[in-house]
Amino acid sequence: MLGYLLARAGVEVLVLEKHQDFLRDFRGDTIHPSTLTAMDELGLLEGLLHVPHRRVDHLAAIVGGRRLQVADFARLKVRCPFLAFMPQWDFLTFLAHEAARYSNFQLRMQSEVVGLRTQNGRVAGVEARTPEGGLEVSADLVIGADGRSSTVRQSAGLRVRNLGAPMDVLWFRLSKANTDPDESAGVFGAGAILVLIDRGTHWQCGYVIPKGSYDEERRSSVDEFRSRVHRLVPHLGSRLAEISSWNDVKLLTVTVDRLEQWWRPGLLCIGDAAHAMSPIGGVGINLAIQDAIATANILSRPLLRRDVVDRDLARVQARRSWPARATQRVQLLAQRRIVANILGDERPLQPSLALRILSSVGWMRKLLAWLIGVGFRPEHPAAPARTQWQAAPQIPSVP
Repeated sequence: MLGYLLARAGVEVLVLEKHQDFLRDFRGDTIHPSTLTAMDELGLLEGLLHVPHRRVDHLAAIVGGRRLQVADFARLKVRCPFLAFMPQWDFLTFLAHEAARYSNFQLRMQSEVVGLRTQNGRVAGVEARTPEGGLEVSADLVIGADGRSSTVRQSAGLRVRNLGAPMDVLWFRLSKANTDPDESAGVFGAGAILVLIDRGTHWQCGYVIPKGSYDEERRSSVDEFRSRVHRLVPHLGSRLAEISSWNDVKLLTVTVDRLEQWWRPGLLCIGDAAHAMSPIGGVGINLAIQDAIATANILSRPLLRRDVVDRDLARVQARRSWPARATQRVQLLAQRRIVANILGDERPLQPSLALRILSSVGWMRKLLAWLIGVGFRPEHPAAPARTQWQAAPQIPSVP
Protein backbone atom coordinates (compact mmCIF):
# COMPACT_ATOMS: atom_id res chain seq x y z
CA MET A 1 0.00 0.00 0.00
CA LEU A 2 2.79 2.42 0.87
CA GLY A 3 4.64 1.46 -2.30
CA TYR A 4 1.55 2.33 -4.33
CA LEU A 5 1.06 5.67 -2.55
CA LEU A 6 4.70 6.73 -2.92
CA ALA A 7 4.81 5.71 -6.58
CA ARG A 8 1.60 7.71 -7.11
CA ALA A 9 3.45 10.72 -5.70
CA GLY A 10 6.36 10.24 -8.11
CA VAL A 11 8.84 8.57 -5.74
CA GLU A 12 11.04 5.74 -7.05
CA VAL A 13 9.95 2.66 -5.07
CA LEU A 14 11.20 -0.92 -4.80
CA VAL A 15 9.10 -3.39 -2.76
CA LEU A 16 10.86 -6.60 -1.72
CA GLU A 17 8.65 -9.61 -0.87
CA LYS A 18 10.41 -12.71 0.37
CA HIS A 19 7.79 -15.21 -0.84
CA GLN A 20 7.00 -16.22 -4.41
CA ASP A 21 3.31 -15.33 -3.96
CA PHE A 22 0.96 -13.67 -1.45
CA LEU A 23 -0.78 -16.86 -0.26
CA ARG A 24 -0.69 -16.92 3.55
CA ASP A 25 -3.24 -18.67 5.79
CA PHE A 26 -2.48 -16.42 8.76
CA ARG A 27 -3.13 -13.13 7.00
CA GLY A 28 -6.36 -11.45 7.96
CA ASP A 29 -9.25 -11.00 5.60
CA THR A 30 -10.98 -7.87 6.84
CA ILE A 31 -10.92 -4.62 4.88
CA HIS A 32 -12.39 -1.98 7.15
CA PRO A 33 -14.67 0.97 6.35
CA SER A 34 -11.82 3.46 6.86
CA THR A 35 -9.68 1.54 4.35
CA LEU A 36 -12.59 1.37 1.90
CA THR A 37 -13.00 5.15 2.28
CA ALA A 38 -9.30 5.63 1.46
CA MET A 39 -9.64 3.36 -1.55
CA ASP A 40 -12.57 5.47 -2.71
CA GLU A 41 -10.52 8.66 -2.29
CA LEU A 42 -7.78 7.05 -4.41
CA GLY A 43 -10.29 6.15 -7.15
CA LEU A 44 -9.74 2.42 -6.55
CA LEU A 45 -12.93 1.43 -4.75
CA GLU A 46 -14.97 0.37 -7.76
CA GLY A 47 -12.20 -1.91 -9.01
CA LEU A 48 -11.58 -3.34 -5.56
CA LEU A 49 -15.24 -4.22 -5.03
CA HIS A 50 -15.17 -6.21 -8.27
CA VAL A 51 -12.75 -8.59 -6.54
CA PRO A 52 -14.81 -11.43 -4.96
CA HIS A 53 -15.59 -10.60 -1.35
CA ARG A 54 -18.30 -10.91 1.31
CA ARG A 55 -19.88 -7.86 2.89
CA VAL A 56 -20.49 -8.00 6.63
CA ASP A 57 -22.63 -5.27 8.20
CA HIS A 58 -22.62 -6.68 11.74
CA LEU A 59 -20.66 -8.95 14.05
CA ALA A 60 -22.20 -11.46 16.42
CA ALA A 61 -21.13 -13.27 19.58
CA ILE A 62 -22.57 -16.62 20.58
CA VAL A 63 -22.24 -16.91 24.35
CA GLY A 64 -23.38 -20.05 26.10
CA GLY A 65 -25.49 -20.89 23.03
CA ARG A 66 -27.19 -17.47 22.92
CA ARG A 67 -26.61 -15.26 19.86
CA LEU A 68 -26.02 -11.54 20.46
CA GLN A 69 -25.29 -8.83 17.89
CA VAL A 70 -22.41 -6.74 19.23
CA ALA A 71 -21.29 -4.44 16.39
CA ASP A 72 -23.50 -2.74 13.79
CA PHE A 73 -21.52 -1.31 10.87
CA ALA A 74 -24.69 -0.40 8.96
CA ARG A 75 -25.17 2.50 11.41
CA LEU A 76 -21.83 4.12 10.52
CA LYS A 77 -22.00 7.26 8.40
CA VAL A 78 -19.16 6.28 6.07
CA ARG A 79 -18.78 5.61 2.34
CA CYS A 80 -18.99 1.82 2.86
CA PRO A 81 -20.79 0.88 6.09
CA PHE A 82 -19.56 -2.71 6.15
CA LEU A 83 -16.50 -4.91 6.50
CA ALA A 84 -15.32 -6.48 3.26
CA PHE A 85 -14.08 -10.02 3.85
CA MET A 86 -11.57 -10.61 1.08
CA PRO A 87 -8.60 -13.00 1.14
CA GLN A 88 -5.60 -10.81 1.72
CA TRP A 89 -3.72 -12.40 -1.18
CA ASP A 90 -6.43 -11.05 -3.49
CA PHE A 91 -6.21 -7.60 -1.91
CA LEU A 92 -2.41 -7.56 -2.25
CA THR A 93 -2.60 -8.76 -5.85
CA PHE A 94 -5.05 -5.95 -6.60
CA LEU A 95 -2.72 -3.35 -5.03
CA ALA A 96 0.30 -4.76 -6.86
CA HIS A 97 -1.61 -4.56 -10.15
CA GLU A 98 -2.58 -0.93 -9.52
CA ALA A 99 0.92 0.03 -8.37
CA ALA A 100 2.40 -1.52 -11.53
CA ARG A 101 0.66 1.24 -13.51
CA TYR A 102 3.47 3.53 -12.34
CA SER A 103 6.80 3.27 -14.11
CA ASN A 104 8.59 4.24 -10.90
CA PHE A 105 7.23 1.22 -8.98
CA GLN A 106 8.98 -2.14 -8.83
CA LEU A 107 7.95 -5.31 -6.99
CA ARG A 108 10.48 -8.12 -6.59
CA MET A 109 9.15 -11.44 -5.33
CA GLN A 110 11.37 -14.08 -3.69
CA SER A 111 13.62 -11.33 -2.38
CA GLU A 112 14.14 -11.76 1.35
CA VAL A 113 15.77 -8.93 3.27
CA VAL A 114 18.43 -10.40 5.55
CA GLY A 115 20.24 -7.29 6.77
CA LEU A 116 20.80 -3.56 6.50
CA ARG A 117 23.51 -1.56 4.79
CA THR A 118 24.80 1.43 6.73
CA GLN A 119 26.99 4.37 5.88
CA ASN A 120 28.28 6.96 8.36
CA GLY A 121 25.81 5.75 11.01
CA ARG A 122 22.84 5.98 8.67
CA VAL A 123 20.87 3.13 7.10
CA ALA A 124 21.65 3.32 3.39
CA GLY A 125 19.93 0.24 1.98
CA VAL A 126 19.38 -3.48 2.48
CA GLU A 127 20.95 -6.83 1.72
CA ALA A 128 18.58 -9.44 0.34
CA ARG A 129 18.64 -13.09 -0.65
CA THR A 130 17.11 -14.15 -3.99
CA PRO A 131 17.07 -17.40 -6.00
CA GLU A 132 19.79 -15.85 -8.18
CA GLY A 133 21.99 -15.03 -5.18
CA GLY A 134 22.66 -12.01 -2.99
CA LEU A 135 21.18 -8.61 -3.77
CA GLU A 136 22.35 -5.25 -2.45
CA VAL A 137 19.99 -2.29 -2.68
CA SER A 138 20.90 1.32 -1.95
CA ALA A 139 18.04 3.57 -0.79
CA ASP A 140 17.41 7.04 0.56
CA LEU A 141 14.96 5.43 3.00
CA VAL A 142 14.27 1.85 4.09
CA ILE A 143 10.74 1.08 5.27
CA GLY A 144 10.33 -1.96 7.52
CA ALA A 145 6.82 -3.27 6.84
CA ASP A 146 7.73 -6.91 7.45
CA GLY A 147 5.43 -7.73 10.33
CA ARG A 148 5.70 -8.73 13.96
CA SER A 149 8.82 -10.84 13.38
CA SER A 150 10.45 -7.99 11.48
CA THR A 151 13.97 -8.66 10.26
CA VAL A 152 14.35 -4.95 9.59
CA ARG A 153 13.62 -3.80 13.12
CA GLN A 154 15.82 -6.53 14.58
CA SER A 155 18.71 -5.61 12.30
CA ALA A 156 18.24 -1.95 13.19
CA GLY A 157 18.47 -2.70 16.92
CA LEU A 158 15.20 -0.93 17.69
CA ARG A 159 13.90 -1.60 21.20
CA VAL A 160 10.63 -3.52 21.50
CA ARG A 161 8.25 -3.27 24.45
CA ASN A 162 6.30 -6.52 24.90
CA LEU A 163 2.79 -5.80 26.24
CA GLY A 164 1.79 -9.44 26.71
CA ALA A 165 -1.00 -11.67 25.47
CA PRO A 166 -2.79 -14.42 27.43
CA MET A 167 -3.55 -16.50 24.34
CA ASP A 168 -2.42 -18.19 21.17
CA VAL A 169 -4.67 -19.43 18.36
CA LEU A 170 -5.01 -22.80 16.65
CA TRP A 171 -5.88 -22.14 13.01
CA PHE A 172 -7.71 -24.65 10.79
CA ARG A 173 -10.41 -24.79 8.12
CA LEU A 174 -13.63 -26.74 7.69
CA SER A 175 -15.97 -27.01 4.74
CA LYS A 176 -19.20 -25.03 4.78
CA ALA A 177 -22.64 -26.62 4.41
CA ASN A 178 -25.66 -25.03 2.73
CA THR A 179 -27.46 -25.11 6.07
CA ASP A 180 -24.76 -23.13 7.90
CA PRO A 181 -25.46 -19.51 8.84
CA ASP A 182 -23.89 -16.89 6.55
CA GLU A 183 -22.30 -15.07 9.45
CA SER A 184 -18.84 -14.72 10.92
CA ALA A 185 -19.00 -14.93 14.68
CA GLY A 186 -17.12 -15.48 17.90
CA VAL A 187 -18.35 -18.48 19.90
CA PHE A 188 -17.77 -18.38 23.67
CA GLY A 189 -18.30 -21.40 25.91
CA ALA A 190 -17.05 -22.95 29.14
CA GLY A 191 -13.29 -22.38 29.10
CA ALA A 192 -13.18 -22.07 25.31
CA ILE A 193 -13.39 -19.53 22.48
CA LEU A 194 -13.73 -20.23 18.76
CA VAL A 195 -13.76 -17.64 15.97
CA LEU A 196 -15.57 -18.63 12.76
CA ILE A 197 -14.69 -16.59 9.66
CA ASP A 198 -17.03 -17.15 6.73
CA ARG A 199 -14.90 -17.46 3.58
CA GLY A 200 -17.83 -18.45 1.40
CA THR A 201 -16.79 -22.00 0.51
CA HIS A 202 -15.35 -22.86 3.92
CA TRP A 203 -14.93 -21.73 7.50
CA GLN A 204 -11.59 -20.38 8.64
CA CYS A 205 -11.53 -21.30 12.31
CA GLY A 206 -9.46 -19.93 15.16
CA TYR A 207 -9.56 -21.88 18.43
CA VAL A 208 -8.15 -19.78 21.27
CA ILE A 209 -5.84 -21.50 23.77
CA PRO A 210 -3.93 -20.20 26.81
CA LYS A 211 -0.56 -18.69 25.93
CA GLY A 212 2.17 -21.32 25.70
CA SER A 213 -0.16 -24.34 25.93
CA TYR A 214 0.34 -25.56 22.35
CA ASP A 215 2.66 -28.45 23.28
CA GLU A 216 0.19 -29.61 25.92
CA GLU A 217 -2.62 -29.47 23.36
CA ARG A 218 -0.65 -31.65 20.96
CA ARG A 219 -0.01 -34.25 23.67
CA SER A 220 -3.75 -34.91 23.72
CA SER A 221 -5.39 -36.79 20.85
CA VAL A 222 -6.84 -34.97 17.88
CA ASP A 223 -10.12 -36.72 18.77
CA GLU A 224 -10.21 -34.80 22.05
CA PHE A 225 -9.60 -31.55 20.20
CA ARG A 226 -12.43 -32.31 17.75
CA SER A 227 -14.72 -33.04 20.70
CA ARG A 228 -13.97 -29.69 22.31
CA VAL A 229 -14.74 -27.87 19.07
CA HIS A 230 -17.95 -29.91 18.66
CA ARG A 231 -19.17 -28.91 22.11
CA LEU A 232 -18.78 -25.26 21.13
CA VAL A 233 -20.34 -25.54 17.65
CA PRO A 234 -22.45 -28.72 17.41
CA HIS A 235 -23.72 -27.97 13.90
CA LEU A 236 -20.23 -28.56 12.48
CA GLY A 237 -20.93 -32.25 13.14
CA SER A 238 -19.22 -34.79 10.91
CA ARG A 239 -17.16 -32.10 9.16
CA LEU A 240 -14.83 -32.09 12.13
CA ALA A 241 -13.44 -35.33 10.70
CA GLU A 242 -11.72 -33.06 8.17
CA ILE A 243 -9.23 -32.40 11.00
CA SER A 244 -7.56 -35.76 10.39
CA SER A 245 -4.41 -35.05 12.42
CA TRP A 246 -2.54 -32.27 14.19
CA ASN A 247 -0.92 -31.51 10.83
CA ASP A 248 -4.24 -29.90 9.83
CA VAL A 249 -3.99 -27.46 12.76
CA LYS A 250 -1.49 -24.58 12.68
CA LEU A 251 -0.30 -22.44 15.58
CA LEU A 252 -0.71 -18.67 15.35
CA THR A 253 1.40 -17.13 18.11
CA VAL A 254 -0.25 -13.97 19.41
CA THR A 255 2.03 -11.03 20.18
CA VAL A 256 1.17 -7.53 21.33
CA ASP A 257 4.14 -5.16 21.35
CA ARG A 258 5.39 -1.83 20.09
CA LEU A 259 8.66 -0.10 19.37
CA GLU A 260 9.78 2.64 21.71
CA GLN A 261 11.16 4.44 18.65
CA TRP A 262 9.98 3.52 15.16
CA TRP A 263 12.95 4.93 13.31
CA ARG A 264 16.65 5.57 13.11
CA PRO A 265 18.42 7.67 10.47
CA GLY A 266 17.52 6.28 7.06
CA LEU A 267 14.95 3.76 8.35
CA LEU A 268 11.31 3.70 9.48
CA CYS A 269 9.10 0.83 10.67
CA ILE A 270 5.32 0.83 10.24
CA GLY A 271 2.42 -1.59 10.73
CA ASP A 272 3.05 -4.72 12.81
CA ALA A 273 6.80 -4.08 12.55
CA ALA A 274 6.20 -0.98 14.70
CA HIS A 275 3.23 -2.17 16.77
CA ALA A 276 2.07 -5.78 16.68
CA MET A 277 -1.66 -5.92 17.37
CA SER A 278 -3.78 -8.58 19.05
CA PRO A 279 -6.15 -10.40 16.66
CA ILE A 280 -9.07 -9.01 18.72
CA GLY A 281 -11.22 -7.01 16.30
CA GLY A 282 -9.04 -7.91 13.31
CA VAL A 283 -7.76 -4.31 13.27
CA GLY A 284 -4.09 -4.93 12.53
CA ILE A 285 -4.58 -4.53 8.78
CA ASN A 286 -6.50 -1.31 9.29
CA LEU A 287 -3.78 0.18 11.50
CA ALA A 288 -1.08 -0.82 9.01
CA ILE A 289 -2.88 0.80 6.08
CA GLN A 290 -3.52 3.98 8.06
CA ASP A 291 0.21 4.02 8.89
CA ALA A 292 1.00 3.71 5.18
CA ILE A 293 -1.27 6.63 4.27
CA ALA A 294 0.19 8.89 6.95
CA THR A 295 3.74 7.91 5.97
CA ALA A 296 3.10 8.76 2.32
CA ASN A 297 1.45 12.06 3.24
CA ILE A 298 4.38 13.12 5.42
CA LEU A 299 7.35 11.72 3.51
CA SER A 300 6.45 12.03 -0.19
CA ARG A 301 7.84 15.55 -0.62
CA PRO A 302 11.06 14.96 1.39
CA LEU A 303 11.61 11.77 -0.63
CA LEU A 304 11.11 13.63 -3.89
CA ARG A 305 13.73 16.15 -2.70
CA ARG A 306 15.91 13.19 -1.57
CA ASP A 307 16.22 14.96 1.74
CA VAL A 308 14.52 12.84 4.42
CA VAL A 309 15.78 13.91 7.84
CA ASP A 310 15.17 12.48 11.31
CA ARG A 311 12.53 15.10 12.04
CA ASP A 312 10.42 13.77 9.15
CA LEU A 313 10.58 10.21 10.47
CA ALA A 314 9.73 11.39 13.98
CA ARG A 315 6.64 13.13 12.56
CA VAL A 316 5.32 9.80 11.28
CA GLN A 317 5.68 8.22 14.71
CA ALA A 318 4.14 11.26 16.40
CA ARG A 319 1.18 11.04 14.03
CA ARG A 320 0.56 7.30 14.32
CA SER A 321 1.78 6.20 17.75
CA TRP A 322 -1.28 7.51 19.60
CA PRO A 323 -3.80 5.54 17.47
CA ALA A 324 -1.68 2.39 17.89
CA ARG A 325 -1.35 2.83 21.67
CA ALA A 326 -5.05 3.63 22.11
CA THR A 327 -6.08 0.57 20.09
CA GLN A 328 -3.71 -1.67 22.01
CA ARG A 329 -5.14 -0.40 25.31
CA VAL A 330 -8.63 -1.46 24.20
CA GLN A 331 -7.31 -4.84 23.05
CA LEU A 332 -5.38 -5.42 26.29
CA LEU A 333 -8.50 -4.59 28.30
CA ALA A 334 -10.50 -7.14 26.28
CA GLN A 335 -7.74 -9.72 26.72
CA ARG A 336 -7.70 -9.30 30.51
CA ARG A 337 -11.42 -8.92 31.14
CA ILE A 338 -12.82 -11.35 28.59
CA VAL A 339 -10.31 -13.76 27.04
CA ALA A 340 -8.25 -14.55 30.14
CA ASN A 341 -11.35 -14.94 32.33
CA ILE A 342 -13.07 -17.33 29.90
CA LEU A 343 -9.98 -19.47 29.27
CA GLY A 344 -9.43 -19.79 33.01
CA ASP A 345 -12.97 -20.86 33.94
CA GLU A 346 -14.55 -24.21 33.00
CA ARG A 347 -17.96 -23.34 34.45
CA PRO A 348 -20.97 -22.98 32.10
CA LEU A 349 -20.95 -19.54 30.51
CA GLN A 350 -23.83 -17.10 30.24
CA PRO A 351 -23.87 -13.61 28.67
CA SER A 352 -22.82 -10.96 31.16
CA LEU A 353 -25.05 -7.99 31.95
CA ALA A 354 -22.62 -5.67 30.13
CA LEU A 355 -22.78 -7.82 26.99
CA ARG A 356 -26.57 -7.98 27.09
CA ILE A 357 -26.73 -4.19 27.39
CA LEU A 358 -24.26 -3.78 24.50
CA SER A 359 -26.37 -6.06 22.34
CA SER A 360 -29.61 -4.24 23.11
CA VAL A 361 -28.46 -0.60 22.85
CA GLY A 362 -28.06 0.67 19.29
CA TRP A 363 -25.55 3.44 19.93
CA MET A 364 -23.28 1.03 21.82
CA ARG A 365 -23.26 -1.42 18.88
CA LYS A 366 -22.45 1.56 16.65
CA LEU A 367 -19.61 2.63 18.98
CA LEU A 368 -18.02 -0.82 18.87
CA ALA A 369 -18.43 -0.86 15.08
CA TRP A 370 -16.68 2.52 14.92
CA LEU A 371 -13.79 1.29 17.09
CA ILE A 372 -13.33 -1.75 14.87
CA GLY A 373 -14.18 -0.31 11.47
CA VAL A 374 -12.89 3.26 11.64
CA GLY A 375 -10.65 3.45 14.68
CA PHE A 376 -8.65 6.27 16.17
CA ARG A 377 -7.48 8.94 13.72
CA PRO A 378 -8.36 7.57 10.28
CA GLU A 379 -6.09 8.91 7.54
CA HIS A 380 -6.89 10.34 4.10
CA PRO A 381 -4.50 10.21 1.12
CA ALA A 382 -3.10 13.58 0.09
CA ALA A 383 -3.15 14.68 -3.53
CA PRO A 384 0.02 13.45 -5.28
CA ALA A 385 2.76 15.92 -6.08
CA ARG A 386 3.22 14.25 -9.48
CA THR A 387 2.64 10.87 -11.07
CA GLN A 388 4.17 8.61 -13.68
CA TRP A 389 1.09 6.62 -14.60
CA GLN A 390 0.97 4.08 -17.41
CA ALA A 391 -1.46 1.42 -18.63
CA ALA A 392 -1.70 -1.52 -16.25
CA PRO A 393 0.18 -4.64 -17.33
CA GLN A 394 -1.48 -8.02 -17.25
CA ILE A 395 -0.67 -9.67 -13.92
CA PRO A 396 -1.87 -13.27 -13.50
CA SER A 397 -4.46 -13.65 -10.77
CA VAL A 398 -3.53 -15.71 -7.72
CA PRO A 399 -5.16 -19.15 -7.97
